[in-house]
Amino acid sequence: MNTDIDRGKLFGRRVVVVGAMKAALMSTLIGRLYFLQVVEADRYRMLSEKNRISTRLLPPARGMIVDRFGVPMAVNTQNFQLLVVSEQMNDLDNTLDALSNIIPLTDHDRQRIHRDIERHRSFVPVTVRENLSWEDMARIQVNAPDLPGVIIEEGLTRNYPLKELGAHILGYVSSVTEADLNGDPLLESPGFRIGKAGIERIHDLALRGKSGNVWSEVNSVGRVMQEIKREDGQAGAEVKLTLDIRLQQFAATRLGEESAAAVVVDIHSGEVVLMASTPSFDPNAFAKGLTSSEWHDLISNPRSPLTNKVIAGQYAPGSTFKMMVALAAQESGAMTPEQRVFCSGSLALGNMRFHCWKKGGHGSVDMVQAHMHSCDVYFYEVARRTGIDRIAEMARRFGLGTRTGLELPGERTGLMPDREWKRATLHDSWHPGETLVAGIGQGFMLATPLQLAVMTARIANGEFKVMPRLTKALIVDGPQSKEANAVAVSPLTPLGVAKNHLEVVRQGMYSVSNVQGGTAYAARLDFNGMMLCGKTGSAQVRRISVRERETGVKKNDDLPWEQRDNALFVAFAPSDKPRYAIAVVVEHGGSGAKAAAPIGRDIMREVLRLDPTRDPSMTQTSETDVTGDGG
Repeated sequence: MNTDIDRGKLFGRRVVVVGAMKAALMSTLIGRLYFLQVVEADRYRMLSEKNRISTRLLPPARGMIVDRFGVPMAVNTQNFQLLVVSEQMNDLDNTLDALSNIIPLTDHDRQRIHRDIERHRSFVPVTVRENLSWEDMARIQVNAPDLPGVIIEEGLTRNYPLKELGAHILGYVSSVTEADLNGDPLLESPGFRIGKAGIERIHDLALRGKSGNVWSEVNSVGRVMQEIKREDGQAGAEVKLTLDIRLQQFAATRLGEESAAAVVVDIHSGEVVLMASTPSFDPNAFAKGLTSSEWHDLISNPRSPLTNKVIAGQYAPGSTFKMMVALAAQESGAMTPEQRVFCSGSLALGNMRFHCWKKGGHGSVDMVQAHMHSCDVYFYEVARRTGIDRIAEMARRFGLGTRTGLELPGERTGLMPDREWKRATLHDSWHPGETLVAGIGQGFMLATPLQLAVMTARIANGEFKVMPRLTKALIVDGPQSKEANAVAVSPLTPLGVAKNHLEVVRQGMYSVSNVQGGTAYAARLDFNGMMLCGKTGSAQVRRISVRERETGVKKNDDLPWEQRDNALFVAFAPSDKPRYAIAVVVEHGGSGAKAAAPIGRDIMREVLRLDPTRDPSMTQTSETDVTGDGG
């Protein structure tokens, strides 16, 4: 009896304990549910939305690059992309076989497609080919019923409608590399391209614009179910350059097949209205992707089509440097314009003899006549009296031996040597003979065509250190006033050279081109009464031995191309009211008077005829005028 009572009590206690435990568990569960569904509701709602909603960046349209009058130089064109979705096809290889009957597919293409498909989920599209032609796209669309899993998407790709024209200035765009990644998610967008050279690189951030976003609803494995919302981005800024494309086209035609450079600068504003380097290249090939053979052809070409010779070509300036020697001599008092030097054809210094380009000499010449005839002996003597340090200091005031500040990557500094430079660089003292050689722009001295154009612009301006520039305006929100978008220009520094000294040099340059006997008289210009003032130059690229002089120096035409002298010409015009300065360099062209001066004259005539500072509608220009005939 007592045993049954004890058992009942034990059972009752167990029921109470179990009930209490269940109640505790139920309370805990209810508390947890309350915490999750009420206290943490906002947090989990956000996490749920993140899992349900997928956000994708929409790359903006890249901004255009145009010339000073709005002519497009870099634009965006329709781009058809061929994609495949593996889950929508029965057999990938069969589909690729069918596609290869429409467009060519290499073994490398097939391997890449297989590799990309293995790396992605089955519903993610994989690129087969970009930049399909309209014809290829149409053929694929016609055969679409027999090509399951094949889709075509439409996008934008960079295009340079003028091709080689201005390629060195514009640069090109290319795919983003690991080194380019900086945390900007836009750079990780498939197929996104950034500026890699030229203006495309310098103004890349402005040209990129701002990305948009698209919000899509996805399922548990990330498949897009529907698009919920879309916000378009802002297209990149339009970059307006100072160039006149009509002059670019004329210069390219006039330079022809030469390995050469030509640049024209407004002597007051510093605007570069023309910059041509030949041969050139097609930047569209970089935007689409170069083949290995195309790349090899470009880098192995001895005339360096990838090099912008205007800013990266470094040449001995030759006789175009003689104006710097004359200015340094006048300022230092080493030589007055009226003092004369007798040129017998050579000048002796110790046991060395320095020759004039004219074997019989020029006789007695003053400073203006020495420029006119480009008398080497005169400038040997002037340089000897003046000294290399004074010459170098004057040359630097005119922009030689340093970068000009132009907003293009890859500009070289050139070289303006002096005693300190040689001691620091070559650990040797300066020799007197080196001063004489520097007096005619040779020896260690190097300059770019742009530096020579800046030097000439400052001679013509006579007051300020003109700084060249290529960017005229950045337009973000569409056409606005030029003032609102104009790129800020730094205040100009005074040149600090006496006007009467500059006038002597300008008289010498006038005589070079307009007085019979001047080295560029055969290439003189008289366009509606406007004349130019110039200076020719021929710079040796090899040393002529004593034996060769004794037996007779070979003419340039008899030498291999790479051993011929470089031909140079600098000028400004009009002679009475200067506005534009030009520099022309023809690699291994021989004589500056015969190879470079006629090109400089023809380009300057076209500059004066079209005058880029005027509205083009005010000039009588036809379609044939734009291409020019080099006359």
